[in-house]
Formats: sequence, structure tokens, C-alpha cells
Amino acid sequence: MGSWTHIAPQQDVRPTGRRPLCLLLADRPMPAALREVSATGAWIETPARPAYGAQVRLHHADAGTISGHVIGHDKEGLHILIDPGEKATSFALAVIAADMGTIFG
Repeated sequence: MGSWTHIAPQQDVRPTGRRPLCLLLADRPMPAALREVSATGAWIETPARPAYGAQVRLHHADAGTISGHVIGHDKEGLHILIDPGEKATSFALAVIAADMGTIFG
């Protein structure tokens, strides 16, 4: 069975289109766009650059607030490890459901 798409190994692939918005709560509140979110972490697009290991919180209008810490930076944003537990799973599912509601609602 063939695949739907083929991406060449050297091709620079970046997510495109709209992303769920949230607020990064660190030294000061900063806007952020969620590129990826799960019960264990998030990759957010933001100009903020808290230090590695810094405790941060993400606030989403529909999902509430979740805590985590910075585990990496790249040129477009941050990688955050979310504190594990039921709240983390609920947060991720609520963000995904809210985003799907804007697409299909």
C-alpha cells in the first residue's frame, strides 16, 4: 500500500497554517502558538527564551493552565516538558478538542 505523501530526507519541513494560541507564563506573560502538544510536552512558537530548566506555565483559554519546565530552545520557540499526571492529559485533550471545534464547528 502506497503512502499519501513522500518527503525527501533533505527537504526542510515546517508546520504551516493556523495553530492554537496560548499564553506562556514565565518571567512575564508572552503569547505563544502551540505547534505540538501531548500529555508529556509541548513545542511552542514564541519569542520568549526562558533559561533551560526554568519552570513555566501554559495557559489556554479552553484548557486551563498547566505547569512544566523548559527542556530546549530552537530558532522558533521552546520545548517544554509538562509535569506528568491526569491534569496534563486533560490539558492536551482539551487543547486538541478546542482546536478541532474551530476547524469542524
